[in-house]
Order: sequence, then structure tokens, then C-alpha cells
Amino acid sequence: MKICITGGAGMIGSTLLRKLSNDNHEIIVIDNLWRGKVENINSIEGWNFSKNFYNLDLADQRNEEMLLDILKETQVIIHLADIVAGIGYVFNNQYEIFKINNTINTNIFSIATKLNIKKILYAGTACSFPKNLQLSLTSILKESQLFPAEPESAYGWSKLIGTLELQYMAEKHNINVTTLMLHNVYGPFCDIDPMRSQVIPSIIRKLIELKPNETLDVWGSGNQGRAFLHVDDVANAFKLALEKDNLPQIIQIGPDNCTSIKNLVTVLINDIINKPINVHFDSTKPEGDLGRCADYSIAYESLGWSPQVNLKDGLIGTYNWIKNKIN
Repeated sequence: MKICITGGAGMIGSTLLRKLSNDNHEIIVIDNLWRGKVENINSIEGWNFSKNFYNLDLADQRNEEMLLDILKETQVIIHLADIVAGIGYVFNNQYEIFKINNTINTNIFSIATKLNIKKILYAGTACSFPKNLQLSLTSILKESQLFPAEPESAYGWSKLIGTLELQYMAEKHNINVTTLMLHNVYGPFCDIDPMRSQVIPSIIRKLIELKPNETLDVWGSGNQGRAFLHVDDVANAFKLALEKDNLPQIIQIGPDNCTSIKNLVTVLINDIINKPINVHFDSTKPEGDLGRCADYSIAYESLGWSPQVNLKDGLIGTYNWIKNKIN
């Protein structure tokens, strides 16, 4: 197949590209490198970077004619491109995130209707679930609970609107579409920019750069939790969805257990750093939803998917990757 991965130079996209590069597909990557990095994809074995990578802003409608030419004869779009970052960035840039994400989605979906696109796989987010369902470490989310909608952030709203737009477009134009609603993704090739990074890379970077006798500052009370999902498990979910037809329109991808930030820090310090470190949980900083995890039964039934990477192993690999990048 000819496949386009939007946002393909980021953590998820580059990991997925590695998994698909030896499967005899022709794969196009489009990324404006806001979070993605050329170094994530420019030396992947079996994939031609110079021929198949395009640095383009998908929010700029002036690129439509160029995109129509690039994507001709494409059968599948794996749509990962969006503006996403850590909680501080998200709450300080709500309008920009909402506007840009919706513009990207509309532009890509419009192009898909003008070409002979057979399938679109869209990266959704657990942030789109109602905030009143994310109140504890034992909050288990189901796809049927998305509505009535009340996401906490503009990011969650933008991704939910993208899911709706995709479904309406599919109904009119007879395109096979599925949204994979992802929980908190982490792993190698993550964004480690201090202004944009999410919770795991942010804490790992602080630990690596911590000077002797300094205190580790962590945002929030530490009692809030997330269903942490390794990027290899995400890439496997997209690969399985690529290979199957007649899927549900929404499939939740995430583990059925929620880890508190306090427990996350404990694992990082005791199992990886292995030395005493003072920790300060700053309750004046935003902490977002209090907790959530996934009922992934639909993913298991329709894709044969379940999470394979346990948190400790995933954190060790992520820590080592970030340490090598910083040093």
C-alpha cells in the first residue's frame, strides 16, 4: 500500500515507521517538525528519507495543491499530526491548540475526500472523555462514555471534534475510518523540551539534571494518576488497525490500571536512579484530571490488542534514551 503518516517524525510516528518500513509499503511522512525531529527518521532501514519526507505545515491551506500531488494514489492516511504538549503548555495555549488542531484535521480530511483514500486511522486521546469521569485512580473509561461531552481542555475538545468530523466525512464519502483513543503515551523519541514535554520525560529530565542535594520538584499533589502507555504498544495498535477492515469507529488504546504520579516517581527513584532524592510535590501547579484508565476490551476483541510493555521496563528504556540525548 501507499501510506501517509502525518506527524510521522514524532515519537509515535517514527516508532510506527520503524515497524512498517520492512513491510513493502510505500510510506510518505509529512511533519512540520514542531515536535518531531529529522534525526528520529532519517536513518530508518528500508525507508527512503530523502524521497518520502515532506516538511509541510498541515494547518496552512496554501499547501493543499502540493499535498494533493504528494498524496495521489495513497490508500491510507495515518493521521497523527496535532499540537500536543505537557499540561502547562496545554492550559496556557488553549485557543491556539484548539484552532490549529481543528484546522489541521479539516485540511487533511478535505484532501482525503478529493483523493481515492480508502482508510483513515486517527490518533484520538483519552483527554476527550468527560472530566467528571476522571476523578480517581480507579476511574475506568469506556468508549460509550464519550457523550455527553465535557473534556477538561481545549486539546481534548479539539481531538473529540476531529473524531466527529472524521465520522461525518466517512458517512458522506464512504471512507473506512477509525479513531484510536490513546492514553498517556511515553517512550523513546519523546519530546524532551522543558517547555512542552509531558509528565514522564519531564520528570526524567529533571532527575538526570538534578544536582547533589537538590530537591526534585513535581507538579501537582502526586495523587493524580494516568494510564501510562508505551509507544511500542501504540505503534502495534496502529499496525493491527492498518491490517484489519470493518473496525469500530472508536477504539480505546490504554492499560486497565492507573499509576499515581507519586508511584511513578517512586519507581523512577528506587528502580532506576537508586539513590535517595528529596521530592517536593507542588500543589500550586496544575495537575489535570485526577485519574483514568482504559477498558480495552473493544481493542482486544477487534484488534487482538493488549498492552505488552510493563511500566518498569518502559521507564528504564525511556530513561536511558533521554540520558543519551541529554549527555
